[in-house]
Parts: sequence; C-alpha cells; structure tokens
Amino acid sequence: MNILGIETSCDETSAAVLQKGHVLSNIISSQFIHKTYGGVVPELASREHERLIVSVVDRAIIEANIQKTDLDIIAATSGPGLIGAVMVGLCFAQGLGYSLGLPFIPVNHIEAHIFSPFIQESGDRKALSEPFISLTVSGGHTMLSLVDPDLHYNVIGRTIDDAAGEAFDKTGKMLGLDYPAGPLIDKLAEEGDPEFHLFPRALTSHSRTSRSYRDNYDFSFSGLKTSVLNYIEQNDRAFIEKHLPDIAASIQAAIIDVLVEKTVAAAIKYKVMNISVAGGVSANSGLRKKMAFACKEQDILLTIPKAVYSTDNAAMIASLASLKLARGRAEQNSYDVAPFASFDYC
Repeated sequence: MNILGIETSCDETSAAVLQKGHVLSNIISSQFIHKTYGGVVPELASREHERLIVSVVDRAIIEANIQKTDLDIIAATSGPGLIGAVMVGLCFAQGLGYSLGLPFIPVNHIEAHIFSPFIQESGDRKALSEPFISLTVSGGHTMLSLVDPDLHYNVIGRTIDDAAGEAFDKTGKMLGLDYPAGPLIDKLAEEGDPEFHLFPRALTSHSRTSRSYRDNYDFSFSGLKTSVLNYIEQNDRAFIEKHLPDIAASIQAAIIDVLVEKTVAAAIKYKVMNISVAGGVSANSGLRKKMAFACKEQDILLTIPKAVYSTDNAAMIASLASLKLARGRAEQNSYDVAPFASFDYC
C-alpha cells in the first residue's frame, strides 16, 4: 500500500510517500521569507504553500520511484494550524484523491506529532505496545498526554499561555537574534553558563509563587518572556552582547527545566515507564540531553524522533494514517472535512 501524506499547517510545505509503512520519501520545503518579519506571516505562508505544493508533491512521488497511479491512499493535515495554510494542503489532497478515485484520510497535526517517534524507515516499526507519556512541544503547542497503544490519549497538561517554542523565538528576538531564534539559542547555550542568571520556572518546584505545583502538569512561559525583557532593559547593550551565550544558556535552562520536571513527574504519577518527546523543540540538544539524563535516573525508556521528523513533516502524517488503518481507526473518504485552526483539548 502506498500512502501519500501532505503537511501545510504552518511554514513548511511537505509531502511524503510511505510504502507498507516504510518512508520512501519525505520532502520538506521551509519558508525563509518570514525571517524578514521576525515570525510567520499567515497570508504569506498560504501563498508560499500555493506556489510550492505541486512541485513538492511531484518530488515526493519521483523520489519514491512510483507513479501517481500507484498511490492507494492520500492523507493530509486537516488542522490545527494557520487556517489558510491548512486549507491549501487539505484542498489539494482532497482534489488529488478525488481525481484519482482514492480514499482520503484527514490527520490531526498534533496527533501526528504524538506518534512521530514511531515512524518506520526500514525494518520493523518501533514497538507501540505500552502506554507512554508524550511531551509535544513546538512553536505553537506545549502539552503532555497519556497515550495508549490503541492510539487513544488523554491530555493531562498544556500551556496556559505561550508555547515553549514561542518562548525561545520571542526571547531570542529580544536578544537581537534572527528568526527562528530557537536553534540559535541552542547553539549559543553550548558555550554559556546556564546558572549565569536564574530566570523563573513557573508552576514547578522552583516557582516562587504559593500556587501548588504538585500534580499540575500545565505550562506557563509568559512570565519568562517578561523576566527576560526586564533583564535586558536593566542592562546596557554592551553587557548583553558580552554575555550573550550565558544569557542564552540561562533562558534555555529555564525552559528545559520546566519541560523535563513536569514530563518525568507525570510518568511517575501515572506509573508509565515510557516517555516520548516530539515537535520542533524536541530537536533542541539541551532538551534531549537533560531529558535523557532524567529518564536514565528513573529507569524510564525515552523515545525521540530523528530531527527530520521532529519539525513539521509529511512523513508523520502518512505514518499516523498507516497506524490508524492498521487498527481500523482511519476515517476514510472524508472529502467534506473542513480545516480547523485550534486544537480541542476536551
């Protein structure tokens, strides 16, 4: 069975082909036009998707060494994401599927991230037989879920304001770094002292507030952004430039400490000995190292997808469609499905 996956939820235009569950191709075209504006501009993102979608899909099919007529199923992101961007990929996929007479499967973008650690490149698919705690962390989302092997999950924690990826990008912008600032902070942090300045870690054991943090798996990063802004305003530019690696390391430590503490605490609370970390921020080297160390201390198995599957990509869309098909849970022929912008946590 050949499955074509399409992903256009934000600023990556991506198409992938899976054959019998194996990734044959995974084309990702990132939009660099947004660097000029310091963040993703929704209208520009939609236009770029329209410009690129045909060539990206064609490249995915060519690299997979198949023809369009060899496709059996088409899957695409139906949300959440930028509504115009989602609509481009969704409508293209529905139109292509309809013209070829193929079943169409809508895929939830966040769910695809949750199950991205189980993308199959070659050989057997990674085991999906035990419950696990999923930390899904990106520029738009930060949430913890308790996931069952049957693909059901319960969201047990989420951000109450800003996502971790947004905190990376916005504080990086305050420091004068280019967009996206997350990878730049990660690189600078390798040369800095994470204890140079103690930035707040909201809703954790490090929090100075009186609000109880125990059994609270929600996240909050708006206070961190305010703290970084105040710190920058209280020091001159020469000081900031001189200690840029140390400040970057301190910011990164504040974000990572929160993510690691809550994820491991959730695994212990629910007696789950498996943790997965997915989403764009899972590519952060500091997060990977600290999460691996914390999991090793608790004898917890950690699964993180390869960097190429951490950021938005179509392989995870096709892979989740494949998983759902294998379990009889795929919603096929959904040609009337509409794109949606927000994720329903209920």
